[in-house]
Amino acid sequence: MAVFVALGAFLMTLVGGWTAQRVTDRRHLVLGLAGGLMLGVVGLDLLPEALEAAGRPVFGVPEALLLFVGGFLIAHLVERLLAGRQAAHGADEHENGRVPQVGLTAAAAMVGHSVMDGIAIGAAFQVGGGMGAAVALAVVAHDFADGFNTYTITSLYGNARRKALAMLFADAAAPVAGAASTLLFTIPEQLLGAYLGFFGGALLYLAAAEILPEAHHDHPARSTLLCTVAGVGFIWLVVGVAE
Repeated sequence: MAVFVALGAFLMTLVGGWTAQRVTDRRHLVLGLAGGLMLGVVGLDLLPEALEAAGRPVFGVPEALLLFVGGFLIAHLVERLLAGRQAAHGADEHENGRVPQVGLTAAAAMVGHSVMDGIAIGAAFQVGGGMGAAVALAVVAHDFADGFNTYTITSLYGNARRKALAMLFADAAAPVAGAASTLLFTIPEQLLGAYLGFFGGALLYLAAAEILPEAHHDHPARSTLLCTVAGVGFIWLVVGVAE
């Protein structure tokens, strides 16, 4: 049952990626929406789950929050190191100054997160049908945002369309693989919470430091801001329905 439900996440991820690539003439709106979706996923979905699963304090601070900050800093460090290495070797950067490897790394992290989504579906169905349905609803709904963001992030950093599509298909297949894996093993709740906190920090960095500034760089329009707010609102709606 869990694998069958995960196929819905597969389709929804592809729909999100298809939407992102079909609106290239409104790139600033795409980026504004992507930034809002990412912000919503981090603040309203990933971080609360991480705190619930890995809220044990470490020197007065919840473990999940420490890893959240660590994820943010690691994402910043990786981007700076890749940019510095490329400059040192005299390589040509993409016209917008982005380093393609950063986009691929970020997309790969999103694929890893989608695997965890599938594992969450499988684990929830092991608890009970009601729990499985609730988790599946949340995952399937926000996988639209995952597909949208995976394609957008990969393309934003100057990667070829075929690479963006490859990462999109990998992200779509990941929940199915994750759900199938629960037939073999499970991940301890605290470890899963720690991962969600770390990934949330990295995702927030990409949204706040890269996606949103790029969205407003050439088109500081009210419509872009409205798309960002709409993205956050959509995730809020998904989380509320799932609860």
